[in-house]
Amino acid sequence: MSVQVSRNKKRNKKRNRGKNSNYIIALLAAGTAFVVFGAVWGPEQLSKYRDRYTLNKIQSEAVEGNGEGYRYSLNSNEKLYILSKCLTNQVLPESEASALTKVQADMDYNNLTGNYAFVVNHQEPSDKEITEEQIYERCNEELAKMYTLAIFPEEVRSVTAATHSAVLYSAIDVLEPRNNLSVWKISLRTGQQNANKEGCLLDVYIDADTGLVYEFYIRTAGSTWEDIDSDGMVAKWSEYLGLTGQEPYEDTNPLMETTSDYKKYKFTGVDNGNTVVTVGFYEGINELFLKISR
Repeated sequence: MSVQVSRNKKRNKKRNRGKNSNYIIALLAAGTAFVVFGAVWGPEQLSKYRDRYTLNKIQSEAVEGNGEGYRYSLNSNEKLYILSKCLTNQVLPESEASALTKVQADMDYNNLTGNYAFVVNHQEPSDKEITEEQIYERCNEELAKMYTLAIFPEEVRSVTAATHSAVLYSAIDVLEPRNNLSVWKISLRTGQQNANKEGCLLDVYIDADTGLVYEFYIRTAGSTWEDIDSDGMVAKWSEYLGLTGQEPYEDTNPLMETTSDYKKYKFTGVDNGNTVVTVGFYEGINELFLKISR
């Protein structure tokens, strides 16, 4: 009897083991089938689910526009350096002495050459920039401020749309286009060439964001080079712009200048570059200039 019971127990254990094995095999088969089904069906359904929320719907995202961003973080030394390189490589110094050799700086943005470009900005000024309607009044404000700071030897007459023209330019570091600034160039109109120019502004470059003056040419009423304190003039002008890092300039080549009455200064620029600032005077026509273009 006991032998029969023992045999039955063994048979039951074998049956249970068989059932457990079949159960495990069934689970593994079901799991494998689920994984395969998910791999085939899942991505398609996920794609359809995402498409329902993206297709045929307008998506909005705040992005940085062209010309925005780093341009507004440039400091005064960096702006001066970029503008200096652009003026040097793209246009000739703006004065009556070079009036006959002026070049047109209106260029196509898609055909920029060289490392720096100075091109006419055909777009409307942004909401952060001085508009054409505001530029003449702002220029007169800056001229009055510079006269008060003794940057000019005598007061310069006000500019108007009738006597002067204003063109908005972009000064661009071509290798790093986001390093750029906008400047207004105000020039005496050609119809005013025979007018009385004593105390007259001939050319000036003004920052379109801040209104600060970078470069200017003026006709004095009767000053001479001996009357010009160039050291004091540059010191006041650099303080006015917020420049730093002034250094002595020693590499003077008189053959590179169009006048014998001048003095050069140097300010730190971008990387290891420097901006050369020249204060000069054309005797005979009594034209005083401060230029950053060589």
